[in-house]
Amino acid sequence: MQILIGVVALLIIGVALLWVLVPALYGLPPVSTSRERIRRALELANPQAGETMYDLGCGHGRVLVMAAKEFGLNAVGIEAGPVQCAVSWMNALRNGVSSKVRIEARDFYKSNLRGADIVFAYLTSDHGDRLQEKLKRELQPGVRVVTVSFGLPGWDAATFDREQLIYLYKL
Repeated sequence: MQILIGVVALLIIGVALLWVLVPALYGLPPVSTSRERIRRALELANPQAGETMYDLGCGHGRVLVMAAKEFGLNAVGIEAGPVQCAVSWMNALRNGVSSKVRIEARDFYKSNLRGADIVFAYLTSDHGDRLQEKLKRELQPGVRVVTVSFGLPGWDAATFDREQLIYLYKL
């Protein structure tokens, strides 16, 4: 019995370390935001049912679930953390939107965003310049980019929610 408890404890510690360490390696703290802020960010993008939204660093998948469930979007989450990918997938399954949600286990800088109608990014300002270059290279005119808590240097936001610190850019 003690061996079983020890194995379970090690497993829990391992999962917890993966939850924190993998995002930290990419310079992204595992910090979530409120459902109201997510909803507001998605509303600013004026989503249309059937469009495709990419969430860069999707974490536990709350943005994906809300996008699919409340807005009818096809949601693609890109996440480097294996534990976060599993949690996102389980979240989509539990909420009945797994057919509208896809999780990609990878660094979003190495992903192809060309199929996006909307890109959602809740990152740190350290990612602004590098992300901006990627978005310029890959996104088509008309794509909406929503950033939470950071702006894209040199880009003029079409809409800025000062209270929630949400930027909407239209390409």
